[in-house]
Amino acid sequence: MVVASLPMYDWPEFRDATDAFWQGFAKHAEVQCELDRKTNYVELWRNPNLMFSQTCGYPFTHDFRGLLNYIATPHYAADGCAGADYCSIIFARDQKSLPDFYGCNAAINTEDSMSGMLALKLVFAPFVRGGEFFRRVKITGGHRNSLKAVRTKYADVCAIDSVCVALAKKYCPQELEGLVEIARSPPVPALPFVTRSGDAAGLARVLKKTLDDPELSTAREALLLKGMSVLPTGAYDRILELENALPAFAL
Repeated sequence: MVVASLPMYDWPEFRDATDAFWQGFAKHAEVQCELDRKTNYVELWRNPNLMFSQTCGYPFTHDFRGLLNYIATPHYAADGCAGADYCSIIFARDQKSLPDFYGCNAAINTEDSMSGMLALKLVFAPFVRGGEFFRRVKITGGHRNSLKAVRTKYADVCAIDSVCVALAKKYCPQELEGLVEIARSPPVPALPFVTRSGDAAGLARVLKKTLDDPELSTAREALLLKGMSVLPTGAYDRILELENALPAFAL
């Protein structure tokens, strides 16, 4: 039995579009499989029957390195995205210089997030004093929760995936009210589509058909999807290079 998930941008506001996109993909792949939304996405990434999913670049290059097989990288119609690359946008309530945030509280979605954790470190690392910058780091469990944490003064800064920012602007702009952009992280490849049980090259061809299918244009537009790249081996090592160049800096 094959398993599939699309957990990274599966917001209730456009779930119909996610389902339509997946149904189109499954049709082109000639498989019958519904998206699994009941199982924890990390557990699904460990499932040997996983045919198709999307993961964050940090787990892909760390805990799941060699376990998840790369298929392709999506292109998004979002500010902060260029081709297969994306960045994170750093938000605060006040517009001031980065060093002036020393000693503030930060919010991160998870401890293994490229866009929410490592991006924050990359932006503030030049201003670290004595191996620290933030007074406290609060783990929120999701980018939308991190935005809320800063809006409600539970935290002072957060790093948000630029695709999430574009989706928030489109579907729930109130979640950005009162927040200002103070910086952007270096670009890295966007969240990859991956497999464990499937033929990666064959699935990339199916994905290309799905992204070109005129009947799925409405779903793709809703999801901000506009293309894909099959990146060279090692492209995601950019994340490791950026991390390894950081000074000792614990969140």
